[in-house]
Amino acid sequence: MTSSTVAGESRTRQAPPQAVAPDDLRIFKRKPKRKWAQGYRPSPDLLPVLVDERTYASRRRRSHIDAASLLVLVVILIQLLPSRLVVPDLTSVGRPGLLIGLLLAVWWMLSKLHPRLAMIGPQPMRWAFVVYALTLLLSYAAGQFRGLPVLEANSADRALLGALAFMGIVFMTADGVPTRDRLDDVQRVLVYCTGINAVLGIMQFVTKKDLTQSIVIPGLTLQGELVGLADRGGGGLIRVAGTTGHFIEFSVVMAFAVPLGIHYARYASTKLERRIFLVTTLLIAGSIPLALSRTGILAVGIALLCMWPAWNWRFRFNVVVISVGLLALLSVIRPGLLGTLRSLFSNAEDDPSIKGRTDDYAIVFQYASERPWLGRGTGTFIPELYRYLDNQWLMTLMNNGYLGIAGMVVLHFSGVFLAIIAFRRAENEVDRHLCAAISAVPLIAALTGLTFDSFSFSTFVVVLALQLGAAGAMWRFTHPARTTRGAAVGALQQQR
Repeated sequence: MTSSTVAGESRTRQAPPQAVAPDDLRIFKRKPKRKWAQGYRPSPDLLPVLVDERTYASRRRRSHIDAASLLVLVVILIQLLPSRLVVPDLTSVGRPGLLIGLLLAVWWMLSKLHPRLAMIGPQPMRWAFVVYALTLLLSYAAGQFRGLPVLEANSADRALLGALAFMGIVFMTADGVPTRDRLDDVQRVLVYCTGINAVLGIMQFVTKKDLTQSIVIPGLTLQGELVGLADRGGGGLIRVAGTTGHFIEFSVVMAFAVPLGIHYARYASTKLERRIFLVTTLLIAGSIPLALSRTGILAVGIALLCMWPAWNWRFRFNVVVISVGLLALLSVIRPGLLGTLRSLFSNAEDDPSIKGRTDDYAIVFQYASERPWLGRGTGTFIPELYRYLDNQWLMTLMNNGYLGIAGMVVLHFSGVFLAIIAFRRAENEVDRHLCAAISAVPLIAALTGLTFDSFSFSTFVVVLALQLGAAGAMWRFTHPARTTRGAAVGALQQQR
């Protein structure tokens, strides 16, 4: 009996599953005997499926460590440990969270060597990343052919290792997360850890002390100095970065989590959990202005615009009221904060940081004209040697040329489009709302890449990778041709 795969799961070509008598399904309908389990409600994702000939597997079988478990570990390590804490002698790729990302990449590749493992079937996010990865490899080869100094060659190797960790997180989220519930587990942990990071940033703002200096982990060492705190706007205002590597990165990572926090504040399973997520989301949103960054304000605005179509008018009104109330609270707690943020936009034409960004264009396009298609080589444009570029798209143009720009466009907007497709396929309001929240992240990443070199910061990259993979996972979960999951054990055994 041959097998074929559709939407990431296996099914047989011999015959469709037979209708199941009501008596055969009583194992899924009977009530649990223990009092603590009275709230248990079977999920369709727990029904058994036929994986392959001579193989019977059930999603009721519990796995102690799955892809979602390691993704949760990645989130915890990336969000809660300072970005400069690395394994000794491993430079920026030595962040513990990135090392787990490399392990996920190896796991995914090994799974492709076994014909009966479940990570098979169509997945557009794989092809989107393949396009992006090909541009990196072609540019890497072009850089090697032109000859590289030692510093540039080492930087190119680190860039490929970072891309491999990025791939592991994207692929294992898109292909490896087994059920919709496990995807929720990963997303909830991301919101909670981002909330902890936000609280740390708020404490830095209040105490005017860099509390990350007190985080010491045996076996890890600091790669350079922590970003610390910085004055901006006068009046004693400081910028905070939490555990991230830059103030702008902090504000954007917080903005990434706002739509996800709103989702679980609205749809968490219990009233208590919904309240916890509401408080967490307010803390995350309230920490964004503390970075004193235009980029963070624009990012959270983009997030709310992406979520707007998924809300009814009553919920939109509630979001507007809560937003106004949060701004009023910030103005009372720290007078001058909102005025400083307003001046960042109103005086943008006189801001030296804006002028510096616009001055980069002429120089970058002059460099790019020498190697327009593949650039200088992946990871070879080192700011310390050449020039700092607060623009990821210009950095990509320098490193990977116009083909690299095309690969970046495919990568980001594939995540947006897959989330939109899943939004349109979804059969319930909860899934549609989550798809809207996921679609906001790659769109924020694409637009904020115009204001800072985003791919130079690993916390940003890891959260983006998770949401690109989540878009692929939701595309898979909502696929109309998924294997029929209404067959019980008896019916499946009759097929053998």
